[in-house]
Amino acid sequence: MARFLKTGITEDAAAEADAQVRSTVEAIIMDIKCRGDEAVREWSAKFDNWSPDDFRLSQAQIDEAYAALDAQTIEDIRFAQAQVRNFAQVQRNSLQDVEVETLPGVILGHKNLPVSSVGCYVPGGKYPLVASAHMSVVTAKVAGVKRVVSVAPPYQGKPNPAIVVAMHMAGADEIYCVGGVQAIAAMALGTETIAPVDMIVGPGNAFVAEAKRQLFGRVGIDLLAGPTETLVIADDTVDGELCAADLLGQAEHGLNSPAILLTNSEGLAQDTLAEIERQLTILPTAPIAAKAWADYGQVIVADSYEEMVSIADEIASEHVQVMTKDPEYFLDNMTNYGALFLGPRTNVSYGDKVIGTNHTLPTRKNARFTGGLWVGKFIKTCTYQRVLTDEASAMVGEYCSRLCAIEGFAGHKEQADIRVRRYGKQEAV
Repeated sequence: MARFLKTGITEDAAAEADAQVRSTVEAIIMDIKCRGDEAVREWSAKFDNWSPDDFRLSQAQIDEAYAALDAQTIEDIRFAQAQVRNFAQVQRNSLQDVEVETLPGVILGHKNLPVSSVGCYVPGGKYPLVASAHMSVVTAKVAGVKRVVSVAPPYQGKPNPAIVVAMHMAGADEIYCVGGVQAIAAMALGTETIAPVDMIVGPGNAFVAEAKRQLFGRVGIDLLAGPTETLVIADDTVDGELCAADLLGQAEHGLNSPAILLTNSEGLAQDTLAEIERQLTILPTAPIAAKAWADYGQVIVADSYEEMVSIADEIASEHVQVMTKDPEYFLDNMTNYGALFLGPRTNVSYGDKVIGTNHTLPTRKNARFTGGLWVGKFIKTCTYQRVLTDEASAMVGEYCSRLCAIEGFAGHKEQADIRVRRYGKQEAV
């Protein structure tokens, strides 16, 4: 039986905060729908103290961003994007068009078609999340998206040079310095100066996630990414220092970022709790990580690997780091997770920044029914059919006619009947 050595805040408290976010976002979206650029500018000035002559960056501004970075930083961005691009291309190559003759004279197939235009949101208000440009823009371009719009809020009062360079190197066709709900609404609805897109992707804070939720249907989205989550599954083959570093490394994302240790070793659990307290005295981002750990951190002690798998699948965490003597057991048996990080030599930060898998992943138990952002999210798998012979059309038409009659669809039935008469030279039976 699992034992909780530490728990977080209640679901009711979290739900109350969500309700406040919903009402704020709804008002901003409605305002931008009615007033376009004027509303975007006012909300940007209010939330980011940012109101430039033009939110879209010029080539001169992009060149300035390159000039502001040293050669090593540019090379590091290039390396990270190469890893993301390489893996995305492998994924794209796995998506094959198909065509098959299912009956004599009946051809069915599907084509994998990229979305025409995509808006990529790159968070950058609190932390300049350069890696999000790789994950969204690079992946969209590998998928074949023709128009990629990339946006990020100002960082410390101006466009962040590293984000701008990452967007440009990734292949963004339009780059805007604007953030928050106003950026999401502008891309989804369109304004006088920003043409609307067909799909919006990328992580963000609670307000960005809620804006995507409210605008879903008007545009496609990748997923509803809530606060960053991490689950560390560990046994006594590792120590508390490593577990604590991996928990706090994700807790620093935000005040409401859940970090959970799941172990079958009470000794490791106690060691990790003590080590977290020690590391919080020296971690530069401790004010955020400590609050997240206090309110959302959990330590769970299970009796066996089997129970750990059951609990982990119930949690359905965004990131799951497995540091056990048999990490393959969890790869073979777990079904609900955004991404797995197997063994102590890898970690969530590698996936977040550079190794090549995508870091936009499902949160809030959404891993029960979806994976994260990947090249396939930008692809529409669209079917087609072709009937080559009179005999095939008449044969399928007879079946279709009877099935339409069962449902009472007279017009549908006539679509079949006319072909039975024309190509089969008889009345449908």
